[in-house]
Amino acid sequence: MKFVTQLLERINSPTATRRVDNSIQNANIAKIIHEALASAGLEGTGSQGAHIAGVIDDALARAGLLGAEAGSGPRPARPDVIVPAPAPLAGDSIEATSAPQGQFPSRTFKSAAGALAYKLYVPSSYNADTSEPVPLLVMLHGCTQSADDFAAGTRMNALAEQHGFLVAYPAQTAAVNANKCWNWFRPQDQARGGGEPALISGMTGHVSADYRVDPSRIYVAGLSAGAAMAVVLGRTYPEVFAAVGAHSGLPYGAAHDVASAFAAMRSGAAGKGPAPQSTGRVTPTIVFHGDRDQTVAASNGDAIIAQQTAAFGPAALVQTRHNGIAKGGRRFAQTIYADPSGRSVVEDWRVQGGGHAWMGGSKSGTYTDPQGPDASAEMVRFFLQQAGLKS
Repeated sequence: MKFVTQLLERINSPTATRRVDNSIQNANIAKIIHEALASAGLEGTGSQGAHIAGVIDDALARAGLLGAEAGSGPRPARPDVIVPAPAPLAGDSIEATSAPQGQFPSRTFKSAAGALAYKLYVPSSYNADTSEPVPLLVMLHGCTQSADDFAAGTRMNALAEQHGFLVAYPAQTAAVNANKCWNWFRPQDQARGGGEPALISGMTGHVSADYRVDPSRIYVAGLSAGAAMAVVLGRTYPEVFAAVGAHSGLPYGAAHDVASAFAAMRSGAAGKGPAPQSTGRVTPTIVFHGDRDQTVAASNGDAIIAQQTAAFGPAALVQTRHNGIAKGGRRFAQTIYADPSGRSVVEDWRVQGGGHAWMGGSKSGTYTDPQGPDASAEMVRFFLQQAGLKS
């Protein structure tokens, strides 16, 4: 057992994840370790082998080196380990129309709710003296990711440069969550006036105070745990956020503790709703989800759509469906729910064969699927058309 102890110590060391080359597949790391166990006669169906394998898998998950698709079956899970499983990288499916040329400084926001570090992309076209108020997009990364990683994977800065909007990337810390997940499942982080919703909303106000931001064009989007928190923000601060983008996320109220969080991720959850939000305004929402997602069940995307369409009132929306093939080769179905004026207020993008990854993203970031439709561009298109909807 001595070598097992040493292995666990190395996996859980503070520098372990920094030493792992991003080009190495997480599943390969797990496979190599399990092959080593097998060669030592410690991998198998016996109780000792199963116990050792389970302990090592838990350590891998703590270090962010084991995704839901690794291994041959379910493994013991931790509540704060909601780790996206990487999709195959087969070349980028989209090309940036303009390279980011603006500024990307690191900033910090502090309030009674706590402190929050974030990065802010300011496009080169922005001028504090002459610019008209511009839109602001808040991007919430997934577990184990960073602001820089998420910006690279989604290419959102290139779109900000093209369209002239600001992008803020709040950064969760390991001190708050061991795997840097947003705590979307805790009751105190699903309510207005406190916790992470208040902190992120406060950061948004901090940016708006320092830059010329159009208050009617502030949006929030995220991946996985970040998507779940984006949905929470749309529900708890609808007067702040004009629209929500949820990629591989969960509905509002999907969980109230760790156990229910994993149950919702695995099997789906109906969530709370569709009661009107605090101001009586329903936040327009666009959802992306792969139908082969093994980390967050695709039925959670269905639940988000059900919440939002019910809140708008099904009779008030006209539904249309389009099927297509992305540049990278993945098929998708786009369902649009339009209001009486013809404006899309809810959209559901379901990607065939897609896993738990940002569709159409760049291989320069983690947890992306370059073969899928361009989620970033479609979210920006959806967000910018919502101008004037805020009450």
